[in-house]
Amino acid sequence: MSEHHEPADEVLLEGEGWTEVYRVGDTVRRPARPQTATVHAFLAYLNQRGFTGAPRPFGYDPKGREVLSYVDGVVPKEPLPGWAAGERQLAELARLIRRAHDAAEGWDPPPGAVFGSIPGPPQQGTEPLVAEPELVAHQDYCPGNVVFRGGMPAALIDFDLARPTTRVADAVNAMYWWAPLCHPQDRGPALAGADAARRVRIFADAYGMDEVQRSGIVDAALRRQRISAVTMRAAAESDPVFRRWWDEGMKDKLSRAESWLTAHAPALREALL
Repeated sequence: MSEHHEPADEVLLEGEGWTEVYRVGDTVRRPARPQTATVHAFLAYLNQRGFTGAPRPFGYDPKGREVLSYVDGVVPKEPLPGWAAGERQLAELARLIRRAHDAAEGWDPPPGAVFGSIPGPPQQGTEPLVAEPELVAHQDYCPGNVVFRGGMPAALIDFDLARPTTRVADAVNAMYWWAPLCHPQDRGPALAGADAARRVRIFADAYGMDEVQRSGIVDAALRRQRISAVTMRAAAESDPVFRRWWDEGMKDKLSRAESWLTAHAPALREALL
C-alpha cells in the first residue's frame, strides 16, 4: 500500500503500447507484473545506495497497481528530437548509466526473483547475450525511458526489463538507441547523418570504460542484434502489440541494423580502441 495521500484525480501519462500509466499526485500507478516485486527490491537498493536517478517504490495501491514516485522532467519521444540528441546529452547519459551501474553493484536478488523479458517462449539454440552476469541493470534505454531536466538526461524510468547482465551489454543497449547503432534509414532526422563511431567513443569515454570493456562493445552489439531478430520474431507471434510493431517495419529495421553494424564494425572498433 502506498504511504502517500490518495488524491481523487488520475492523469493518463501513457496509454499506447504495452501498458497504461497514470499519475496520481506525486506518484505513478502502473499494472503490476510478475517481475514487479523484484524490480521494487532493486529500486529500493539503488535508492539506499544514493542513486537518485530512478523512481522510488511504494508498494501497491488498493487497485493492485504498483506505486512509484513520479519522476519530474521531460521525456523525449521517437524520433529523438534535436535538443536531446547532442553529444553533451549523450555523454551525460553515459555518466548517468555509470552511476546506476556503480549503485547496483553488490545487489543480491531476493529468493524467487523474477525478471522481465520480451513476450514469447524462450528460443532454443539462441546464443546468450552474456556468459556471466556482473550486476542487474536497466537494459531498455529507448528515449521514452530517459527523463531530461535542464536539457540533460537526469533519470531513468520503466525498469520492467531490468535483469542480470554486464556493464558492456547494458551500455550497448544504450548505444543502440543513442549512437545510434542502426541503419541511417531508420534514424530520426536529428541523427540521420550522425557519426556513430564517434558517438560510441564519446559514450565510452564519458562512462569511463577501460580497454577490456571497449574491446567487447562491438562483439556484444553484433550478438545483441542477432538475438533481437530471433526474440522479436517470437514476440510478434505471441503478442499483438509486438505483432503490430513487426508488421509496421520492425522486421526490416532489425535486418538493416544487423547488416549496417556488420559493415561498420571495423570503424567502430577503431574509434573505441
